[in-house]
Amino acid sequence: MQIRAALLERMGAPRPYGASRPLRIAALELAEPGPGEVRVAIRAAGLCHSDLSVIDGVRPRPLPMVLGHEAAGIVEAIGPGVTDLRPGAHVVAAFVPACGHCRPCRAQRPALCEPGFAANGAGTLLGGARRLSERGTPLNHHLGVSGFATHATVARASLTEIDAAVPFAEAALFGCAVVTGVGAVVNTAAVPAGAAVAIVGLGGVGLAALLGARAAGAAPIVGLDLDPGKRALALELGASAAIDAARPDAVALARAATDGGADYAFEMAGSGRALEAAFAITRRGGTTVVAGLAPPDARFALAPVQLVGEERTLKGSYLGSCVPSRDIPRYLGWYREGRLPVDRLLDRTVGFDGLNEAFEALAGGGARRQILIPG
Repeated sequence: MQIRAALLERMGAPRPYGASRPLRIAALELAEPGPGEVRVAIRAAGLCHSDLSVIDGVRPRPLPMVLGHEAAGIVEAIGPGVTDLRPGAHVVAAFVPACGHCRPCRAQRPALCEPGFAANGAGTLLGGARRLSERGTPLNHHLGVSGFATHATVARASLTEIDAAVPFAEAALFGCAVVTGVGAVVNTAAVPAGAAVAIVGLGGVGLAALLGARAAGAAPIVGLDLDPGKRALALELGASAAIDAARPDAVALARAATDGGADYAFEMAGSGRALEAAFAITRRGGTTVVAGLAPPDARFALAPVQLVGEERTLKGSYLGSCVPSRDIPRYLGWYREGRLPVDRLLDRTVGFDGLNEAFEALAGGGARRQILIPG
């Protein structure tokens, strides 16, 4: 079938993106779903820094590629072997398709699925196929989703069925921002009630982590960011303090606001400097969790004796250490109960015509979560 989609053909276009227009809105061909695959009519897709990092070339992917990895929509067709989804079902796509059979999957760590990681790196679906093309030329899939499109063919393993009552714009956030941010708090760190938390980076994922920390009963919760608008929203969402990360005394202020240092500090900005700050804010015996995707060449200097003498823990978190089929319904339940007001993370919705300008806003640092409505 023919679809409309946002195609990236080269990385590193100059800013502003509204002028250079790195994403071309194109008429493409989408093949029917193969074995273990599903065609989804995309109703909403979030703009994330992981998409931006492909556009600007920080995290290279095989091109040409249809971007978008945080999406929600309606099942339209199913391929052979798919028995537990029906057309009409509402679904959220997660950006790691889990095979269910490799060693990490068997250990209930599907975010580390080895075939899923390989497929994402190659720009294919989990089974190795490419279902997108333009005039006969195969195109690559972004993290198994390619949600900046009117329709997508994805692996069944990428999808979680959700309650049809959840608005699509909010539902899309559960495919990346919510599972990554809330999952880092709930799964990776297992933050207990009463723990002091600091979050460096208050974009969509960092603000989701703030909501997760509140839901877990953490207190105090301190946020750090360069953008005053994000800091103001963090206070509205329940942060005890919101500190300008550009201040030379930002770390000292955060340590003071957490009574000598955070029990758990989260790096959500995707930079080496942010990780240095998060680690410095963490108290003796505390845990620093890294969930931001820094550039591959970024480095973090660490004195091993500090880990020993202060009994520190440094942990990575990918996809919030989530099991999507378990955690997406759980977090949606918290959303319906009012414990995770993720709708507050939404900036605005855009159509295809405004997509390049929306990525310029994201690159500028002021955007939280913008949503593409591809209809």
